[in-house]
Formats: sequence, structure tokens, C-alpha cells
Amino acid sequence: MNIDWNALHLLRPNALWLLLALPLIAALWYWRRRRGSAWHSAVDAHLLRHLLVAGGQRAWGGLMVLLLGWTLAVVALAGPSWRQVAQPLWQSPAPLVVALDLSSRVTATDLPPSRLLQARAKLAALLRERKGGEVALLVYADDAYTVAPLTADTANVALYLDALGPDVMPRDGQRAERALDAAVLLLQQSGARSGDILLLTDRADAAASSAATAARRQGVTVSVLGVGTPTGAAYRSGDGQIAQARLEEASLRAVASAGGGQYARMASDDGDLRALGVLTPKTSMDDRRDGNGMAWRDEGFWLLPPLMLLSLLAFRRRGLAVVLVTCLSVPLALPTPAHAAEGTWWTRADQVDQQALGAGVEAYRRGDFKTAQAQFDGIDSDVGWYNLGNALARQGQYDAAIEAYDKALRKTPGMPDAVANRAAVDAARKRKPPSAPPKDGQGKQPPTSPPSQGQGQPGKDAGQPPKQPGQQNAGQPPGTPAQGKDTQDAGNPDPNPAAQAQADAAQRQQMQQALQRQGKDGKDTPAQRQAAETPQQREQRQAVEAWMRRVPDDPGSLLRAKFQLENERRKREGR
Repeated sequence: MNIDWNALHLLRPNALWLLLALPLIAALWYWRRRRGSAWHSAVDAHLLRHLLVAGGQRAWGGLMVLLLGWTLAVVALAGPSWRQVAQPLWQSPAPLVVALDLSSRVTATDLPPSRLLQARAKLAALLRERKGGEVALLVYADDAYTVAPLTADTANVALYLDALGPDVMPRDGQRAERALDAAVLLLQQSGARSGDILLLTDRADAAASSAATAARRQGVTVSVLGVGTPTGAAYRSGDGQIAQARLEEASLRAVASAGGGQYARMASDDGDLRALGVLTPKTSMDDRRDGNGMAWRDEGFWLLPPLMLLSLLAFRRRGLAVVLVTCLSVPLALPTPAHAAEGTWWTRADQVDQQALGAGVEAYRRGDFKTAQAQFDGIDSDVGWYNLGNALARQGQYDAAIEAYDKALRKTPGMPDAVANRAAVDAARKRKPPSAPPKDGQGKQPPTSPPSQGQGQPGKDAGQPPKQPGQQNAGQPPGTPAQGKDTQDAGNPDPNPAAQAQADAAQRQQMQQALQRQGKDGKDTPAQRQAAETPQQREQRQAVEAWMRRVPDDPGSLLRAKFQLENERRKREGR
């Protein structure tokens, strides 16, 4: 151990004030020693020194040991340090939750061609121009629903913009306070200590101002982007009535003021977003930059072994046992390396689960869903069961996946991603595989592919299971399975599920081979490759193209079904 005496300093020098207790300790020891002798009350002082056996030196030695032990403990507490070690640093920009008003008022045309189209374009610009940080998207009418949880992959959030409209909402209304409450809950579930909310609407009420005030008390800033013009325009409400929608800026300014944020009216350029400060993520004073830094290491633990050896002198009996206990405890007092070997006896159960979770995430990213399932299996937490459900769903084991999602929801009731994934997997389970031309006279059908991952959360990219609340992340926010494939006619069910599964696997392999043959020669044009096909290859290509045309690509249907299921669940719970 090399010590740089020039760099020696104390990390907590105020602890040295405890050394002022040394005279008090000595006085108390002397007073207790005098009172502890019964001869002082029975023999005169001038005779006592001739009667007592000489043992003063040993007694004073005990006092010295006591004072030395106290001094070592205080110096260790003060944190002596003489070297620096590399310290990984991190950056935690404040996440942003966007809440978009999808009431029927958003169809007004005072912002041509309509408020809705202008709001979509503005959100696309925000997602494209925002420099880092996580973003989530909520929509609201009579209630608020999550379109995309917090994720750093803004491109996945943008995929849903064209599907947004009043028709995907279960009920019409304009409850901005519910959107603000849902946004705050979304930030809390991600483990964020602070965050921003951007509300896009044309009016708000006192309840929304109260919700903004509550959000501000929890460290969340609420800003408002006004959608519309003061003149307004006509629109058709959810009940078919014609009404007038105007931009009520006074109510929106009140919400922004209550939330500690800014207000701006929607503009044709990005000046409104810059005025609101949402293009650049905010960072708090506690946040640090990415990279590596240097930090002084507390070396006070080196004083613990001599302090423990001095404490042995306080024992008069069973000294050998005390020595053995001390020798065993000294290694435990030393710091354990951060890179301790996996599976060692001192590893806690939560550390083992976290290691298995990380290994499962890596296997999932590689597409090795069977290995990911083996890693996630046995992790009794909401994240563990959720990830297990994702891995099972990607293997087509829909019943087991739904059971895993249910266990995740029992751990964390209302977990948005588990609710969404369970609904999508349940819908995929109820579908029948689409028909296709038979191959080799066997009459086998093409498969229904397992659900694919979509949106991500805090720390989680699309197509990946999440890292762990705060993860997190690993993290990495939860995926939302997309809609399954087309269904067959209800009157033509599959009589043999086992044979159908075998046919699915064969057809999937045939499709992959056909696609590989199509991409072998990149110099040929598609017409040239088709001309060189054999009749069997042409039949396979046509079957693949026909099957792919049957795959629905309608995010609006997914959102509509997702919100409807969530609305029904809330009704059952009395919300």
C-alpha cells in the first residue's frame, strides 16, 4: 500500500471534533476507578498506599489503550484519503411526457387543414428535433391513455402519430386533469426524480390547474402548447352536435403558471417549442455528465483491523475464541470488489436475479427467446414475469405468456405495458392462421407469426424487454406486441392444432428460403430475378407476397382495441 503523503487529507474533517472527548473519557475512567475500589471507603488514604498491591502501571496502560482506540475510531470516521480511483459518471436528463387532447374539438379547422393534423406535425417535429432524453406520449378525452411509455427511441413513438384521432378514444370529453395525473404516475413508475409535461389542448379548467399544482409539488414542470385560434371554428361533437371551438388562452396560462412551466401558442415553425424549452432536455443539479471521472477513495477501513485487535484487551476470558472471531471478521471489514465473481456465497438473492435479468435481456436482443425464457424463469418480480411473458409470446406460447402477464399484474396492478401486451397476445391467441396455397399436396397452411415488440420505456428500446425502477434498465423501457395476423373465416376452424403447428414451421422455413433466394444476386433487377425463377420458386414467391398482403398494418386499430380494454378494466374497478 503506497501512500502519497502530499495528497493525504480527510474527507470528513468535522469528525475530528470528537477528539475533544478524550479528556472527558480520561476523567470518567479515573473517577470510576476510584469509586470501584471498596478499600477507599474503609481505609484512610495515607495508609491505603501501603496496603494495596502495586498495579497502577497496568491500570494506566488500560487507559492508554482506551484512548488510542477512541482516536483510531475517530480518524477512521473522518475518512482519510490519499489516492483517487476511476468513478463512472452518468447523465439523467429530465424525461418528457406529452399529453395530447384527442377530444372531438381537435377536429376544428381554424388551424388548416385541421387542429389534429397540425398537432401531429408539431409532435413529429418535437420527436425529430429533441436532443436526447426519454419521451412518452399520452392521449386523453374523457380519460387518459398511454400510447407509448417513456423511451429514448423517439422513432417508435412517431410510428403512432398518424393513427391518432378522436375515433380511437372510447369516450369523448376533455379531462385534462386526468392526463396530468396519468403523466405524473408514468414519471413516478419510471423512477424519475423530476420531469416535464407538455399539454397540447385549447382549453382547461380549475381541475387541470389543481392537477398542475400537485405535479409541481412533486418536482414535475407542466408547460402548455395552445392548439387553435381565439376566433375558433365549428366542429362536430361526439354526440353529433355542431359546436364552436375557440382557443381559451387565459385558462391555459393558468395551468402553465400553476405547473411552473411556460405557455405558447402553436406556431408554424419551431419557435413555440423553443420557447417552451422542450427541445433540449433539462438536467438537475444532481445530474452528472456521461463518461468517467476521478473520486477520492475513503481509506478509513484500514484502521478497522488494529481497532478490533485493541478491543480484544477488553476481554478477560475466552480470549482464544475472541481472537478467532476477530480474525474471521477482519476480511469482512475490507471492501468487497465491485466485480465479485458471479455466484459467490456472499451474493444476495436480488443480485442473482438482476444478473439473470441482464443475461435474459441480452439473449432476447439476439433473438434467442428460449435462452431468454430460461433466464427470466424464476425471477419473482413484476419485471421478471413481464419479460418472461414477452419471451413466451415470441415463441408462440400464448397461454403461458398470458399467465406470466397475469402474475406481473398481481405484483404491480395496472402495469400499463403488461396490460397492453396481455391484450395483444390474447387477441393473437384467438386468431386463426391465414390460409395459403398448399405445397406438395399436403395442404399445409402458413403460420401466424408471434407478436413482435413495439414501444419501449425508460431505458428500454423497441423490441427489447425492460431493464430494472429504476434496471429500469438495464434501464430499458417494455415492448408492446403488435397486432397478430389476419384470421380465417369463423366457419372453417383448424381441426388439428398439432398438424397446423407443424405446417406453420414448415411454411416459415419455406418463406425464409424463398426470401434468401431472392436476395442472392443484388445486381439483377426484380424482373430479371422473376424471369429466372422456376415454377416452384414462382409459386413460393407468390404465396409469400399473398400472405404478406394479408398482414394488417393499422396502428389505429391497435390503439382503439387497447384503449377500449383499458376503459373496460377501469369501469370494473369503479374508476
